[in-house]
Amino acid sequence: MYFAAQASEWRLGAFAVEAINFIPRCLGQSPIPCMYFAQGPLANKEAGQVQWKQAKTGRFFRPLILMRIEYTRRLEKIEAVLQRWLPEDPDSSWGGMVFPGLENSPGAEAFRAAALPGRELLSRGGKRWRPLLMTLVCESLGGGETALPLAPLVEFCHNASLIHDDIEDGSDERRGRPAVHLIHGIDAAINGGCFLYFLPLSCVEPWAEELHKNAGLSLSGLANFRARIYALWGEYMRKLHLGQAMDIHWHRDFSSLPAVGEYHIMCALKTGCLARFAAVLGVCAAEAAARTGAETGESREKFADAAVRLGRAAENLGVGFQILDDVKNLTTGVPGKKRGDDVVEGKKSLPVLLYLHRHPDRQETVSRCFSAARAGGTAAPEVEELIGALESAGLLDEAREQGLALIAGARKELGSPALSAFAVSGPAGSEESRALLADFTGLIG
Repeated sequence: MYFAAQASEWRLGAFAVEAINFIPRCLGQSPIPCMYFAQGPLANKEAGQVQWKQAKTGRFFRPLILMRIEYTRRLEKIEAVLQRWLPEDPDSSWGGMVFPGLENSPGAEAFRAAALPGRELLSRGGKRWRPLLMTLVCESLGGGETALPLAPLVEFCHNASLIHDDIEDGSDERRGRPAVHLIHGIDAAINGGCFLYFLPLSCVEPWAEELHKNAGLSLSGLANFRARIYALWGEYMRKLHLGQAMDIHWHRDFSSLPAVGEYHIMCALKTGCLARFAAVLGVCAAEAAARTGAETGESREKFADAAVRLGRAAENLGVGFQILDDVKNLTTGVPGKKRGDDVVEGKKSLPVLLYLHRHPDRQETVSRCFSAARAGGTAAPEVEELIGALESAGLLDEAREQGLALIAGARKELGSPALSAFAVSGPAGSEESRALLADFTGLIG
């Protein structure tokens, strides 16, 4: 028995969601598309994420759609926070928030010059899964929306790393458009990327003052959590740059051959650390919310344990998606970039490292392909030569399976019933938030 499918689109600010109002074409076990997310006003289906569920009946479609509406509701709130701290047209009011204490304002033109490169990339959309993870962790632990104002700390830093990454790798495209440095110039892009790292620190003071004013956080508690957030930001930004330094060192020297274990360390630092930062920030915000009420040694221990456990799961999630992105770059291509870009960069991705360690006699061949690709770009025939060799050896599939295994493990941890043991009394809806946290990995795969 067959049924029709109907699609409708809701525009929610900068976020677009196309909800599939479907009834299964058949009541068997064929895959059913549940929800398609497209970020940003320029987004399209190729850049979006299609979610698939297996079902024998359509009875659970409504709950699934409602869950995804709940994700969208949170993402809209995240987008509003990001817009506040990086608006399309920064004015004197914004300048007063970001540059307090200026005796003489340089004016709107100077504000725009600082903000425009970062705004250029942010306006193209993105999955926003890191701030979503942060808010869901906080909610799941009973902290409600306490983490929401901190969204720029993870999203802006991620976008800053992309701007600098494209300069360092010589990439010419990001999220379907020319890389930021090709539009605004290398000098403005470097400065704009650096500014995007530091800009989100502006949101910490208002966040702490709000907790003190409206939630009753003591002055000593305010100072403690403010200092912890600054320290966490510094810790994870240093780790991020260490990971990037490892990646640059390896791809500058075609003959270098890091161990697979070193590759995982690099991914954990370069990619996984921002995911871990998001989870730990969510725990920290939930703890701040809890300390506006009764505080016990047991609750402090619970939050410390939650930060370790959820942070590790988030880090593995980030590494898993990095591996999948590396595989996609060599197969279908990553949306917004060109297939084979990583070969042009000389990137020692997991498939390449597995190939070199198992076929050490092919080192010169791989170096030759890297050199030719760097000279000729993605159109160089050596790009397809290397991809073909990796595919023939079965290493693209093997790397993909490793990435999926990391994601599956992270999903299991994030959805563990034991997570409820970390929660403290807080706003209603924590159970719903834990369900959303358990399922959210399916939105970003």
